[in-house]
Amino acid sequence: MPCLACIGHWAKGMGAAMTQIPFDIVGFDLDGSLLDTSSDLAAAVNHALASVDVPPFSVDEIKRFVGRGAKTMLARALAASGHDAEAMLNQIMPTFFAYYADNLSRHTAPYPGLMGAMEELRDSGVRLAICTNKVERFTLPLIEQLGMTHWFASIIGGDTTGVLKPDPAPIHAMIAQAGGGRCVFIGDTINDIAGARNAGVANIAVSFGFIECPPEELEPDAVIDHFDELVPLLRNWPG
Repeated sequence: MPCLACIGHWAKGMGAAMTQIPFDIVGFDLDGSLLDTSSDLAAAVNHALASVDVPPFSVDEIKRFVGRGAKTMLARALAASGHDAEAMLNQIMPTFFAYYADNLSRHTAPYPGLMGAMEELRDSGVRLAICTNKVERFTLPLIEQLGMTHWFASIIGGDTTGVLKPDPAPIHAMIAQAGGGRCVFIGDTINDIAGARNAGVANIAVSFGFIECPPEELEPDAVIDHFDELVPLLRNWPG
């Protein structure tokens, strides 16, 4: 005769595994959240800086400049190097854009555990989406080059709505384009978490992205250290 206690534990485990995810859409920021783009961004920034004889930055230093699009990233790099960003920015931006357009995905890759988490979410009936401050001319081909376009019901770039996160409009557009419903948004910077908060949606900070401070200081609804934690977190939300 089967052990009743064992059956109870098995049934409890199966019930937990089948817990419904309480979100229709899981949205992702791109740089530093969905993908580690740091090496390719750093190469493009340093190529642009070299064109005006500005010394290069390390990848970790350039991570701190990311967050509100390429223009802000380059301005932060120039300011950190002690140069007049306003005077030099227009000079180096075309160099950056040309180089990055030709080198979008040399070293860029999904963060560990992402693909497995997305597959489990999709199999659970959840729609996936992207909302990034990276402009469409880089966002769309990058996702395509990595063979990931088919995963997403919605991809909103930094120039799709005319405003950037933390304005709520891009996240609202992402949700609408993905078919509507309850959404949780995942990001690594204050622009992502504040943008989600401003849009009235749940939010999760990742600790492995282009972070400027401990993720808890962003006051997100939750924090994950690896994408293996995402689906269990969502199944037990808001625990």
